[in-house]
Amino acid sequence: MKQNIQLPEGSVGKQTTTLNLGPTHPATHGVFQNILEMDGERIVDAIPTVGFIHRAFEKIAERRAYYQITPLTDRLNYCSSPINNMGWHMTVEKLIGAELPKRVEYLRIIIMELARIADHLVCNSVIGVDTGAFTGFVYVFEFREKIYEIFEEICGSRLTTNIGRIGGFERNFTEIAFQKINQFLKDFPKAMKEFENLFNRNRIFMDRTMGVGGIDAERALNYGFTGPNLRATGIDYDVRVAHPYSGYQDLEFTVPIGTTGDVYDRFLVRNEEIWQSLSMIRQCLEKIKDHDPAIFHADIPAFYLPEKQDVYTKMEALIYHFKIIMGETEIPVGEVYHSVEGANGELGFYLISDGGRAPYRLHFRRPCFIYYQAYPEIIKGSMLSDAVVTMSSLNLIAGELDA
Repeated sequence: MKQNIQLPEGSVGKQTTTLNLGPTHPATHGVFQNILEMDGERIVDAIPTVGFIHRAFEKIAERRAYYQITPLTDRLNYCSSPINNMGWHMTVEKLIGAELPKRVEYLRIIIMELARIADHLVCNSVIGVDTGAFTGFVYVFEFREKIYEIFEEICGSRLTTNIGRIGGFERNFTEIAFQKINQFLKDFPKAMKEFENLFNRNRIFMDRTMGVGGIDAERALNYGFTGPNLRATGIDYDVRVAHPYSGYQDLEFTVPIGTTGDVYDRFLVRNEEIWQSLSMIRQCLEKIKDHDPAIFHADIPAFYLPEKQDVYTKMEALIYHFKIIMGETEIPVGEVYHSVEGANGELGFYLISDGGRAPYRLHFRRPCFIYYQAYPEIIKGSMLSDAVVTMSSLNLIAGELDA
């Protein structure tokens, strides 16, 4: 479709072309549509479309008991589901005033940082694929698979994990799980270094990413950017530091930042965050040695499902199990907001409770929804070939965007 642009009187008329980038384009996952106005190969304007897979999760959650909402959070950023799960559990724990043992908090950090690594590997390796470099993708996806094997050993699931419970985990980590984690920590750094060697100083990759899809710190803050996309602009905001949770305040780590906020800086920030995550996992493995290895949940029987064997043999456990399953547990009336540092930004849960078996209102703060609003501004003036790599560098996840 062509359209005429109104130019000042006396100037020569000019035609632009309207192009649909997605939703059938492979890089748009079948659910992103961007209506681009093109002047040749250059993007003049863009209109993003949101809602192709909107599933009304927030309204569904308002009809579900609290422990039944965890599987919904899996379907937000499904590249790092455990972080979503833990964020929701912490929100409810904040509402009910639960205090968790340190060992549980450190175990959660191990899981969340493994999920962050897996998410960053997907994002950065796909940026490579979108610039024509497939090899790096092959190098690191073997280790994404190993992370999923760890999740599978811990909870039985891989992608949509539904891992943990309000108050901790549904079962203790097995010795095999710890062996897999330690083996990952031993083998992965070599592959990560190879991945960086393929890209960090690659002239073709740098030409395709430096100065592309950039946004300055002020504009990023005005839009509400968080996570690696904000830190790439030079702002060192990290929820784990600004509002520590789950024992992050006990760890030593740095917050990587960039300078230009372009695709290349986002790539480098995520790479460095992977190294920081590895360090945090090692620290947590050391710290849990000082705690009782039998502890994997908080002592909150009114909210934490008891062991099945106890349900069959102990009256108190049967009562708690019945009340939790049937939604008869008394949930405090209150209004809370809790956020975690998701792999692609601040993931927040705004919860209002009226004391009923389900939330009165629940809102997810999805970072992707914010990034996508800035996408038209970021790609204006860019070449068509830059549109896809810019989208990948923002780490837009359709499930989280539409919710």
